[in-house]
Amino acid sequence: MSVLDSFLNMPEDTFDTLSVSILVTGLIIYMGFVIYRMAKDSNAGKFGTVILFFVLGFGMLGFIIKTILTEVLQK
Repeated sequence: MSVLDSFLNMPEDTFDTLSVSILVTGLIIYMGFVIYRMAKDSNAGKFGTVILFFVLGFGMLGFIIKTILTEVLQK
């Protein structure tokens, strides 16, 4: 059985879990790039960049912690 056959015959819940994990990870990486770009374009400096990443990244951190806690508590 090839990798393509395995992917095409994957159960729906496995596909959902896998695709959400990959896409949310990509979104978080993109949001980090947007924060960096915003800091660079606004000439925020080192301290301002740290503050931007802390404040705007705090929501992403909350999502990551929620995901980890959900997995730990389900086991």
